[in-house]
Amino acid sequence: MTVSDTTPTNTTTTLTPTTKGRTTMRAIQFTDYGQPAVLETVELPRPEAGPGEALVRVAGTTFNQVDATMRAGYLAEVFPVDLPHVPGIDVSGTVIAVGEGVPVDLVGRDVVAFLPMTGPGASAEYATVPAELIAPAPTSIPLADAAALASSALTAWQAIVEQADVRAGQRVLVNGAGGGVGGLAVQLAAAAGATVVATASARSRDAVAAQGASQVIDYTTTPVADAVTEPVDVVLNLVRTTPEETEALVSLVNPGGVFVSTTTPGVVPPGADLRTVSLFVRSDAAQLAHVVQLVDAGELRVDVSAHYPLEALATVHRLGEAGELRGKVVLTPTRHGDGDGDGDQP
Repeated sequence: MTVSDTTPTNTTTTLTPTTKGRTTMRAIQFTDYGQPAVLETVELPRPEAGPGEALVRVAGTTFNQVDATMRAGYLAEVFPVDLPHVPGIDVSGTVIAVGEGVPVDLVGRDVVAFLPMTGPGASAEYATVPAELIAPAPTSIPLADAAALASSALTAWQAIVEQADVRAGQRVLVNGAGGGVGGLAVQLAAAAGATVVATASARSRDAVAAQGASQVIDYTTTPVADAVTEPVDVVLNLVRTTPEETEALVSLVNPGGVFVSTTTPGVVPPGADLRTVSLFVRSDAAQLAHVVQLVDAGELRVDVSAHYPLEALATVHRLGEAGELRGKVVLTPTRHGDGDGDGDQP
């Protein structure tokens, strides 16, 4: 059933998309697990918004390391997906249709969301999004770049604010500050009044310092535990570490402090007065909306280091796995008549 623009805003029947004539879309998918080469550009039926969903015309999606790990099959048991699978857990774009149970006044709005890990992703021209996960997109940055906020900002917020409860006067170590999550975590900790020590390569040093780090350690030349000369109240570990490296990071935490990791779990030494947290980020529309407000208020900066056409996703995966990316990389669909263009190099 088609709903006209004059339909009352409390109507929740599916609205016909504003794009006319096309019933297919270009997308990137993988049919088998493997190397980046398994990612291929295909033409798929354009999805429809089901109950509780919105159909979003994708402006941007991103690359996350978990995308590569899932594509390689290493998380097949943890995050089982139906093959073929369209990756991409971050999405920004414009709502063009809604399903049953979703207010029609959402149509036409620019939004951002962190998608379910095991569902169809946003590496496509269109994506269906559970309406409960949607937050308004920031108005102060390009819509495509808003995708860089979704999973990264939520991870940083849940680590720094929820779990660590960082406060003024504390010392915080962010291990892996050169990535999308790390840069946002540095900003949140610095904004709370903490002294931030961060690790990053020489390529990311200036950006991390500009985000509020008082000390930037080049982990490629100096062991992190050796470079941190004073204990810290919080360690946020965003990189895969060996058991020995993890133990060394935990040893830096003051009594009463906390070790938060999105990767290798920490272990509390016998008799030590500290907490260890293994963080598994959750999608939270209210938190994401708050972060968007911080961006629009100029209190949080989104660090997008490169843009690529969506068709270059395999190349971006290769660069990401080689450690050649800094900050967040945004990929944008090339629509019919838009031309192809080249990606900005990282």
